Amino acid sequence: MLRLVKWCIGWYQRNISARRPATCRYTPTCSNYMLEAIDRFGVLGILMGMARILRCHPFVKGGFDPVPEHFSLLRNKIK
Repeated sequence: MLRLVKWCIGWYQRNISARRPATCRYTPTCSNYMLEAIDRFGVLGILMGMARILRCHPFVKGGFDPVPEHFSLLRNKIK
């Protein structure tokens, strides 16, 4: 299942995201965030990626938000 999800994200990055102007509010992008979260947390990484996508909207400040060391659905607070 994780291989299928990662393949779908890669397909999205190559075929959709690459053909559109960069509009992501976060660094790393939501798709890269989800790939890294899946590598680090497995299936729970999918939930983290979906929570990140839900946080990405016009009213958010955005900025640097890396995948946290421990599982969390909240934004990673960098000190």
